[in-house]
Order: sequence, then C-alpha cells, then structure tokens
Amino acid sequence: MAQVQTTMDTQFHVLAVDDSIIDRKLIERLLKTSSYQVTVVDSGSKALEFLGLLSEEKEGAEAREVGVNLIITDYSMPEMTGYDLLRKIKGSSYLKDIPVIIMSSENVPSRINRCLEEGAEEFFLKPVQQSDVNRIKPHLMREKVMVPNGLKRRKAMADLSPDQKTRKYNNSNNLCGIFWQNICE
Repeated sequence: MAQVQTTMDTQFHVLAVDDSIIDRKLIERLLKTSSYQVTVVDSGSKALEFLGLLSEEKEGAEAREVGVNLIITDYSMPEMTGYDLLRKIKGSSYLKDIPVIIMSSENVPSRINRCLEEGAEEFFLKPVQQSDVNRIKPHLMREKVMVPNGLKRRKAMADLSPDQKTRKYNNSNNLCGIFWQNICE
C-alpha cells in the first residue's frame, strides 16, 4: 500500500497520480522544485478517495472544500486508467473545474485527442520534464480565480429564481454585473 505524502508550505496544491514509483518520485520532485504542494498516490481509486469521490454521502461530499488546485495523472494504470479518472472528475459537480493533466509514455494521437476532448488541459509525454511543469502555471492561475469562489457563486446562482438570474445576466452596466455574467456563462 503506497503512502500518501504531502508537504504543506506552498500556495498551489497538485495531486499526482501514477502507479510507477519512479514516475511518482520524478513528478513529485519536479513539482516541489517549482514550489508546489504535492500529494502523490499510486492509483486512480486512491485519488478518488483523497478527493472524496468514493464517499457514499453525497451531501457531505458536495459541501466539502477540496484543497487541490490541479490533478496530474498517468494514463496507463491498472484497474482505472487516467482517462477513467478524468471522466469521473469531470463528471463530479464539485470537482469538474479542477484542471486535469494526463501524462503517458505512449504517444498515441487518438488517446491524446480523446483525453483533450473529455476535458484534460494538457497531455504530457513521459518522462515529464521541467519545461512541462512550467506549462502548468496558467492552468493553476485560471483555476485559482474560478474554483474556490466559483463554487459558491454557482450555488448562489442556483438558488436564484429565473427572473433574478436574468437580471444578474443583463446587469452589465456595472462591474458586478459583468463579473456575474462572466462567471455564470
């Protein structure tokens, strides 16, 4: 059973998922060198457990604040592929906005396209290099702005009546109206 390892001294938290201990250590080192907080797990099911998706209690899971800003996962893993993990994350109402990056040692264009079409932000070929890790930051910056408060905004919008939503969308004469319009579209 693999141990979950976490450091708590950085701003962005990345969940790295790979069944290969060598690849896990490499991605962990590259991410830590770039000043990311890193949690590593060795399977898709452990990633889902860490994210709270294996919980039977839906209400508790939806209300839970997930402290992960990005997920990077290997494509080829036993039991659950990175593609399967991506689909579960993108199918979750409270995790779907977390950027997911798939990595693989196999350069299969149809696999790459399928992952990108399902919502992966990037597809890295292994071995992952520092230049790949440098491409993560824009996805983290977008997610940092959208997810933590975005979840609350979407919930607030869901609680509004259709008439109130229309007023929020159409209220573009002020900064707040523009903000709501951009967040909710």
